Amino acid sequence: MRSEHLLEQALLRSSQAESCGALVPLLTEPVAAQELAPFVLRRLLSRTPKHLRAGGPKPNPFLPWESDLEVTRVGPGHVLLLNKYPVQLGHVLLITNQWKPQSGWLEAADWQALCTVNADTSGLWFFNSCAAAGASQPHRHLQLLPRRCGESLCPLAGEIENWLDVEAEAPRPGWLLALSRRHHPDDAAELEQLYSSHCQQLGLGRPGLDPLPRAAYNLLLSDHWLLSVRRRCEHGHGFSVNALGFAGYLLVTERSDLPWMRTAGAWRLLDEVAQPIPDIP
Repeated sequence: MRSEHLLEQALLRSSQAESCGALVPLLTEPVAAQELAPFVLRRLLSRTPKHLRAGGPKPNPFLPWESDLEVTRVGPGHVLLLNKYPVQLGHVLLITNQWKPQSGWLEAADWQALCTVNADTSGLWFFNSCAAAGASQPHRHLQLLPRRCGESLCPLAGEIENWLDVEAEAPRPGWLLALSRRHHPDDAAELEQLYSSHCQQLGLGRPGLDPLPRAAYNLLLSDHWLLSVRRRCEHGHGFSVNALGFAGYLLVTERSDLPWMRTAGAWRLLDEVAQPIPDIP
């Protein structure tokens, strides 16, 4: 069982940072939409943060990062920070302490830092490769929504597990995706190998050999699997979709066409923002 010291540290730091104004939790409310289950929708009640107003990375907020948001240093090259505008308290960012581009390849040191954090506090990890995949900042950052032992990972966890189950023969969506089972939750080398394999399967290129990924993509990561999705656009019908959309979480803002969503369904939105299989280059 994990110690979850980093989760407790993040929650304590959240309280301190909110008291001094460094942390600005977003006020949301659940949207009652049984017809969209298992997706979970929340309506944003706070003023829309700057990074969600007009898609695309903004000037770097991580050089320097706000000291009031720092949870801990992770190895020689990474820092664990609180997300300044969280919907869930304890939401943390794993950033490089020197400049690395969000749009570049993830590297061995990134996977090692992730596994160091995950060995203490696990949950739902995600990565948005660039603005077209929902990234709001240009500086490299992986994100973690911590989950305590036994807590539900995400709304679509069951569906993802079914896609992994060969015997279940559950139909996969028509997106260009790669999905692999993980056998060693804190093995950085295994993760790096799966990431490289997924990038090649999705036509993104070869990490470390090609200069940059050839297209936008999202990653979702649990202790048991790695899911990669190639993207074609960042939003549809007023919904901004990052990696969490493929986990089943959607945020409703004043721009969102909720009546369309109720009629067409949440899966249809993901169909529109993910790269469809027939369009493989």
